[in-house]
Amino acid sequence: MGENLALNLERNGFSVTGFDLDANKCTSFAKRTEGIQACAANSLAELVANLQLPRRVWLMVPAGAPVDAVLNELRTLLSAGDVVIDGGNTLYRDTQRRIDSLEGTGILFVGAGVSGGEEGALHGPALMPGGSPEAWPLVRPFLQAIAAKADDGQACCEWMGPGGAGHFVKMVHNGIEYADMQMICEAYALMKSLGMTPIQMSKVFREWGQGELSSYLIDITADILAYKDPETGNALVEMILDTAEQKGTGKWTSQIALDMGVSAPTIADAVFARTMSAMQAERVLASKLLKGPQPQAAQNLTKVLPKIQGALLAAKICAYAQGFALIKAADQEHDWQLPMDKVASVWRAGCIIRAHLLEDIRRAFANQHNLTNLLIDDHFARLMAKCQQDLREVVAMAALSGVAVPALMSALSYYDAYRTERLPANLLQAQRDYFGAHTYQRLDKPGKFHTQWPKGKLA
Repeated sequence: MGENLALNLERNGFSVTGFDLDANKCTSFAKRTEGIQACAANSLAELVANLQLPRRVWLMVPAGAPVDAVLNELRTLLSAGDVVIDGGNTLYRDTQRRIDSLEGTGILFVGAGVSGGEEGALHGPALMPGGSPEAWPLVRPFLQAIAAKADDGQACCEWMGPGGAGHFVKMVHNGIEYADMQMICEAYALMKSLGMTPIQMSKVFREWGQGELSSYLIDITADILAYKDPETGNALVEMILDTAEQKGTGKWTSQIALDMGVSAPTIADAVFARTMSAMQAERVLASKLLKGPQPQAAQNLTKVLPKIQGALLAAKICAYAQGFALIKAADQEHDWQLPMDKVASVWRAGCIIRAHLLEDIRRAFANQHNLTNLLIDDHFARLMAKCQQDLREVVAMAALSGVAVPALMSALSYYDAYRTERLPANLLQAQRDYFGAHTYQRLDKPGKFHTQWPKGKLA
């Protein structure tokens, strides 16, 4: 990604010097940049010496200790007013820590979320910078120049705010990505249980990609399902081991949602689904021992597929609602002054979760800056009213068929819990007071109360 970002910068009129500890990568970069405004340096010191003042150094290295190691070396080479950009998937707290560590040096630090993969880096990523506010005027021209452009021509790059705001937004982007991918996989599993072939499924996803479900992930799913293994002639997707890996950003999103007291069950269940997939040997054994429901009668695809489509849309909206609720909670805690409509705007192109829905999300937050949850926006409330029944029927069908759909199920539970005026938490609080004297509040008068509950007495 770093090399492709460099080539993107050069193509947009900026001169670039690159360096990597791997000499082979430096040689490759030197060959790819012959005759253009880019070159490879032999050391970090040479790279810094080759930059114009104020220097802007963009790190694309693995998150964690490698970033600290490079930053420590750069501290001795840079001057006040220079800017360091960390474009990796860094935990937002580490970004704030690094900003604090540079205090007094005059060196500015930017934590920039970068989404779009290698292709996006070359042709236009979505960028979510945050950090030292003084750095924004120094990096804005080239960041917005290389960013993807939405349909209205706006660059998918906006300043997210101080501290770790940029990396927090990118973390939540990845959490939503986990949920979106898992829900699409669950739709695939349901179609497979109905006897559909990968080619048939590909055509359905291609059709869905023309409507409200239009998104990058739907498009690539259609491509994947249509691709045949050159060696066997079978659909390649069916030849791939069903064990999904993860790099940690979805887990961070779930952990931080718990820390902040924000309900994000669909994102968390998507993480757990990957964890379950890693238990492949156990699942193979369990499949021979554990019983499930009897196979269901053949379904009418012309009736069932539109319901799966509606269920996927409803669950997707719930996942976005959870992600934006988490961003809003973090904004209130850290006082970043995050522009919620601009967050949605940045995600409209270039990034992995780019989707038709994001323009509607941008509009919702632009119209209501204090919108507490996406589900209560008029447009999305109408969408959910239209497709929530599809979600119910699809979840019920999956349960009766023994098809695991944890993300779809949790999205439905999230929706139902959020729309419920009175949850059974009154009984839960009574239980807590019974065994731990944790007290409770009453509906009819203020204050905290404790009851000496009768032990084992019948009513």
